[in-house]
Amino acid sequence: MAAIIQTQDLQKRFGREVIALDGVTISVEEGEYVTVTGRSGSGKSTLLNIIGCLDQPTGGTVRIAGATVDYTNQNQLVDLRRTRLGFVFQHFSLISGMTASENVEYPLIFSGVPKTERKKRAMEMLELVGILDRADHLPGELSGGQQQRVAISRALVANPSLVLADEPTGNLDSTTGGEIISLMKSINDESGTTFLIVTHEPGIWIGTDQTIHLADGRLVA
Repeated sequence: MAAIIQTQDLQKRFGREVIALDGVTISVEEGEYVTVTGRSGSGKSTLLNIIGCLDQPTGGTVRIAGATVDYTNQNQLVDLRRTRLGFVFQHFSLISGMTASENVEYPLIFSGVPKTERKKRAMEMLELVGILDRADHLPGELSGGQQQRVAISRALVANPSLVLADEPTGNLDSTTGGEIISLMKSINDESGTTFLIVTHEPGIWIGTDQTIHLADGRLVA
């Protein structure tokens, strides 16, 4: 199976004093369900943001689906975010004035997908995560778990090969968080979409194909 993510000697510094990543080399294969763990400040989110083309390293290389990422090439970065990557954030990041279905459709607008096709795909995604009956509800009318299901639908709607999730259960109670993790794992099992999940919650590590542990910006066994 081919690697979808490869980093080599990845470095990230903030100013002269703060070393967020210090020589991180990892490989994630297509279809894997992977967690990135470590204490606050260990470099987890920094690693995710660099892989997601939301931040750039100060050293080392990143390859996504076999292509080396050029962080000075904005066209490549935008193309990767639109076609290869899906994002799930701790704070849901839904647009408050849009319905659930409109939030899910939103990324497809920038890819030029026709309106009728956007609507169709959004409804399919909402059905996949079990909240099709909430399609016309605004985020403020949804529970935290329902909002995160909308966020997962939005991450999947463009059919990405890689979903990056940053503390996806951080704002949820333990029961709802467990449901969200089960949902993502079932999507991984059924569709083969690769998941890379940043978390500090040990329970999420169970059943993963690989767990990447970070401490002070370095890989630890």
